[in-house]
Amino acid sequence: MPSLKDVKMKIVGVGKTKQITKAMNMVASAKLRGAQARIEAFRPYAAKYHDVLAELSTKVEGNAHPLLSEHEEKKTCGVILITSDRGLCGSFNGNIIATALKLAKQKESEGMTVKFSCVGRKGRDAVRQAGYEIVSAFADRMGSIDFSLASTVAQELIRGYETLDFDEVWLIYGEFVSMAQQPPKSLCLLPLKTPEADEQAAPAETGPHCEYIYEPKEEQLLAELLPRYVNVQVYRGLLDTSASEHAARMAAMDNATRNCNELINSLTLLYNKTRQASITSELIDIVGGAEALNG
Repeated sequence: MPSLKDVKMKIVGVGKTKQITKAMNMVASAKLRGAQARIEAFRPYAAKYHDVLAELSTKVEGNAHPLLSEHEEKKTCGVILITSDRGLCGSFNGNIIATALKLAKQKESEGMTVKFSCVGRKGRDAVRQAGYEIVSAFADRMGSIDFSLASTVAQELIRGYETLDFDEVWLIYGEFVSMAQQPPKSLCLLPLKTPEADEQAAPAETGPHCEYIYEPKEEQLLAELLPRYVNVQVYRGLLDTSASEHAARMAAMDNATRNCNELINSLTLLYNKTRQASITSELIDIVGGAEALNG
């Protein structure tokens, strides 16, 4: 049985760990409020941007813009992987990385070479360890997200798609659904999927269909809007991942704090048992000595 001093030192150590996890939970909660407000305000804009652009793409031919045309021979796939810079957020980063590696293996089975553009230290390290080529990496940037970061990441892959260096571009990030759900999501950015392609993959939805009148011509609008569309979707991925990271860390630290409480209770019970055993042993020695004197 451990000594009283050892058990007491363990209780003190777990108590200090509990203070750290509780403080990290409060910090994540405070950061989550701002990140959640940003993604909830930006998500409708990004969704509507996609709907309008998908509708606009049906008005023109497939070769009206280089970002709309699907390459006949697919050799290289570019993947934008967005994770967090720090850990201590449960399986959040692991799920996103697993989704990215699964997509990479699928594209490799189709005969394509996969190259990554990583935002976040965790994703960069995992891709590097897996042996894939990293075109660009942005570490220690998730704490201060702005639109210029999304534009920098997107423009490199847009140029690659236009120069035929990439034949597909995918975006993988953590989608913020709720405090309890942050599933990984994969989105094909380029080539842009038209509503006809979506209807072939899924049953058509019933309801009114919006018709838009465009001014100036559709081709001129596409030349301006398509690059911005990629920027918008990447920025949405950054905001989603940021909010998901704080929610996942908040849940992880809450679980850690709860585990610390349970461990302190079990150690306190062990401490009391050890102290009681020590007192009982001393009483036995006293009684035994007294009986020996009387004898």
